[in-house]
Amino acid sequence: MKIRDILDYLNELSPLELQEKWDNSGLIVGHPERSVEEVVVSLDLDDAMIDSAPERALFVVHHPLIFGKLTDLDFRRYPADLIEKLIRKGQSLIAMHTNFDQTHLNRYVFTEVLGLEPEREEPFLCEARVDWSLEELQGRLREAFGLKVLRMVAPRERIGSVALCTGSGASLMDRVEAECFLTGDIKYHDAMKAMSQGLMMVDIGHWESERFFAELMAVQLKTLPISVIISPSKNPFTLA
Repeated sequence: MKIRDILDYLNELSPLELQEKWDNSGLIVGHPERSVEEVVVSLDLDDAMIDSAPERALFVVHHPLIFGKLTDLDFRRYPADLIEKLIRKGQSLIAMHTNFDQTHLNRYVFTEVLGLEPEREEPFLCEARVDWSLEELQGRLREAFGLKVLRMVAPRERIGSVALCTGSGASLMDRVEAECFLTGDIKYHDAMKAMSQGLMMVDIGHWESERFFAELMAVQLKTLPISVIISPSKNPFTLA
C-alpha cells in the first residue's frame, strides 16, 4: 500500500483537523507516494524499534517525534538522531495524537480498561457515576494501569463519580463535573488548585494511561491489506 492510502484511511478514522493547534499529528517523515508492506504501531518511537523494523517500514505512533520548533538537525541529539536513522532505512512515520485521543483512545481506556460506560463525554473527557470505596478505586487503578504507587489529591472515602483524561489532562480540571479526576502528569500547582476546589485527583501516569494506543490502533489497521506489528513502548521512568 502507499502511505497516502494509509494516511487517508487514518484521517477518515480520526480526522487530523481535530488535533490541537500546538500538536503535530500526520505524516512526519516520508513521502505519500512511497509504498510500504509493513506497519509498526507503538506509543513512541525509539532506537530499538527502528533497528528491528525492516527497511521501508511505516511507523504509526501516538506521540509526534517532531514536537514544537525544530531549529536544527544535529544528529547527535534527539529527535534528529532518530530522524536520520529513519531516513537511512527508508522508513516513514505518522503520528496520531490529540485527534485520536478525542475520537478513540480516551473512550477505549474508559470502557475497555476501566470497564465504565460514559454518561457524559466531551473532547478528551469521559465521566460516569460509580459507587466505590477509596480502597476499591485504588485496587481498580493498580490493576488497570499497573501502578505500584498512587499519587492522590484530596482523597475521599467514597467516590460517586469519576472522570478520565488519558495522558496529561490536569489543565481540564475546570471542565470536570465528577468527584474524582483520573489523569497523568499532575503538577504541584494543579494539585493545590484541585485541593482548594475539593476535587479528588489521582495521577494514573502518562505512559501508563496511554500505553493501550498500540493495541487499539492495531485493531483499526487490521482492516487494511497490510501487515501490522505491535511494538511495545518502554516507559521512560524507572521506579526505585
